[in-house]
Parts: sequence; C-alpha cells; structure tokens
Amino acid sequence: MPDAYTFALLHDFPEPRIGTAWREFLERVELPSHYCAPEFFKEPFWDGQAPFAVLALDQDKVIGVATGVRKPRETQCGLPSRPQICVDAASDPVAVELALLQGLLAEAHSSELLSVYSWSPLDSFCSHGFRFRETEGVVMLDLAKGPDCLFRGFSADKRRNIRFSTKRGVEVYQATAHEDFLQFYDVYLAWRATSRKEIEGSQIPFETFERAFALTANRLLLLARYSGKVIAANSFRFYRGGLFESAANHSRPEFIHMKPNELLQWRGIEWACRHKLLRHSLGGSHPFLRGFGNTLAPVYRYRLDRTLLHRNDLLETMSDWGRMWLEKMPKPVKQRIRLVLRGI
Repeated sequence: MPDAYTFALLHDFPEPRIGTAWREFLERVELPSHYCAPEFFKEPFWDGQAPFAVLALDQDKVIGVATGVRKPRETQCGLPSRPQICVDAASDPVAVELALLQGLLAEAHSSELLSVYSWSPLDSFCSHGFRFRETEGVVMLDLAKGPDCLFRGFSADKRRNIRFSTKRGVEVYQATAHEDFLQFYDVYLAWRATSRKEIEGSQIPFETFERAFALTANRLLLLARYSGKVIAANSFRFYRGGLFESAANHSRPEFIHMKPNELLQWRGIEWACRHKLLRHSLGGSHPFLRGFGNTLAPVYRYRLDRTLLHRNDLLETMSDWGRMWLEKMPKPVKQRIRLVLRGI
C-alpha cells in the first residue's frame, strides 16, 4: 500500500474538517448513498451496535469510505440489500481497497466474521482470505429516464394496480408531524401482528422511528390514507444527487386489496425524479419488486471466516450443495421436502 494511502477509523460524527473532506469525496463518486455519508452516525438504529466508518486517505483527501456496525460475533459493512462502501475511481482503486481493508480488519479485530457488501468487485479482498459470493442483487431504476418512461416499464399488473388504487381514493402524503408518525407506528404494529408471514427482528420503539424520520435531509416517509385512515407506509433513504433507496414497507393486512404498496412505491419514484436523484434501489429482487423493473444491480459479498475449520463457510457450502441437489429432484419430491423443512 502506498505510503500516501492511509486509513482513519471513526466511531462518531466527524469534526468539521473531516466532514467537509468526506462530503467532497461523495461529490466525486458515481453513486453516493446516505449510509456512506457522515450522517450515517446520526441514525438511531445503531444504538448498542457500535457503528463505525473507515476512511481511506491520500493525505487529507478522502478517497474511499466503508461504514458498518460491530456486533459481538460479526462485523458487518453493509447488507445484501445495501452496500456501504465506495471508492474514488480517480485514485488507484487497488490501493484504496487495501487501505479500506486494513481499516476494516483493525475495526473487526476479534470478530469471528467480517462481511463486506459492494456494488462493484473488490478483487484485493480475495487475495487476503475473503470468500467471494455474488448475490442476486436488487432491482435498480435509472431515475434519469423520468417518471413517464419508468411507469411504462412497469409490468401490466403494477400499472393496473397503481391506477386502481388511485381511482379507489387512496391518497399518499409525506409524514411531517408527530401525529403522522403516531399513525405510521400503528400501521407498523399491525404489520408486525400479521399472520401472513414471519417478521424478523425485535419491535422497534416509536421514539427510534421518530428520531430517524426527523432526519429530513436524508429520509422520506410516505403514508397511504384511505377514508381518513392510514393503511400503509413506505420509508426511503437518499443522498442528494445520488442514490434513492427503499428502506421499509409496512401495511395493514386488511387493506392489501386496495394496492397501497404499489402506489406508495410509485409516489416515491415520482418524488425522487423531481428531486434529481440518480438511481433508485428497491432493496431486493423478489417478484413484487421486479414488477417495477427487470434491471438487477448485482451485489458482491466478501466474507472472512475466522472460526475453527471455517464453520460458516463449510455450512454455506453444504447448503449450496443441498439446494443444487434439490433442484434436480422431481417437482413433487421438492415440494414435500420444502414442506418438511418449513416445519423444522
């Protein structure tokens, strides 16, 4: 690694000089995002999770950023749905990657796992023992096309459902007041109580949501209302002039037939186009999201397994083999096996 390329570890919001250099760096990268910005440290969701940022430096100039959280067993830089690393393409990318890598290793120290997700390949990581895996990625829309062109690219079902929801009187508005957040939280609790699917993670306190949505420079919360009642909500993250991201969607199960979730996503896209954002990550690739566009942005995972005998890598390999053999089986057999596995 060149002597000029060093790294700095941050565990709190940066002081002004570093913050200015950090934001100047984001103006030079192709796709700046909220979680790669200094405001990452203002998010209330990291309480108790040890948030950090690694800055790759060329003297006082920031040339790379990676943010994440350190948990008891694993240090995570991003998720399969949201990479949190970016590199200045005008600098030596290999040297920047190595500076970020050294910083991530310093932060992870005794963690059993170090997982890094990226929009682009990080070849230097593989040569330092990281296991590479390309995930399915996320649906990504080019907002420069404009809302009319994007709407025409939606599936016929999506266009029909958006028109249906609008004609039935579902309204979408931006949450700004305390009362709006209270109504959102009622929807969130109703969504958690649904029996249609298993909800992962513990219940988030109302105060945490209210603090997050107070960050109006980087957050947008849209509510769908029908006959005076809030029936669904969609939250978004964004970095001005950069990436617009779907963060979470919640809805009351008894109003799903009104198609509020499709309308919320569409109103978010219209908002992002008006505000000159570059691209929209829908945060996943499941069938509901693919109806908004067929372009998938791949996400690359690099993971360092420090456990004895690399237990996590071994389990992942065995799981891959199991899925491969399952796909080769007759359809009735596959269905029976999946039913058995769901009951375990």
